[in-house]
Amino acid sequence: MISQEQVIKAQNEWGAGVVKIGSLKDSRIECEVFTNEFLDKLYLFKSNSVLFKPKKCKVQQFRSTKTEALSYFIAGEDRQCEKDGGFTINPWTRVRFENSNFILEESRAIAMGNYFFTDLNGNEAKVEFTFGYKWSGGQLKIDLHHSSFPYNP
Repeated sequence: MISQEQVIKAQNEWGAGVVKIGSLKDSRIECEVFTNEFLDKLYLFKSNSVLFKPKKCKVQQFRSTKTEALSYFIAGEDRQCEKDGGFTINPWTRVRFENSNFILEESRAIAMGNYFFTDLNGNEAKVEFTFGYKWSGGQLKIDLHHSSFPYNP
């Protein structure tokens, strides 16, 4: 059975990776290498379908390939979607998760809640998330990633 602690560990690893990507933004090659490794380690793009719906995507909202996810995370001249600005190269100094609840099963887990991204000025951006995880290669990997900003009429 997947535990809540294992999900939180995976979330912390994801958050630390997002911060590291932003810290590498001035070294494009290092940033690309690390982000590719980040996606390979934490997402199931190599072996399964991944349902990835990042925030701030008006065009091409759904990303099913690693290349499309890479474009969203770090953009660049070869980005897959022209509107991608590279969300993780903001840069962020901290990512903090507040889980609303979990669904924990033998080889699958789902977590939902808010996560907060802290910028260089100490401002936090609140984002809603749902992440799905599956066991693969001895660790939890993301196969469902949905993010959106809270409703603001």
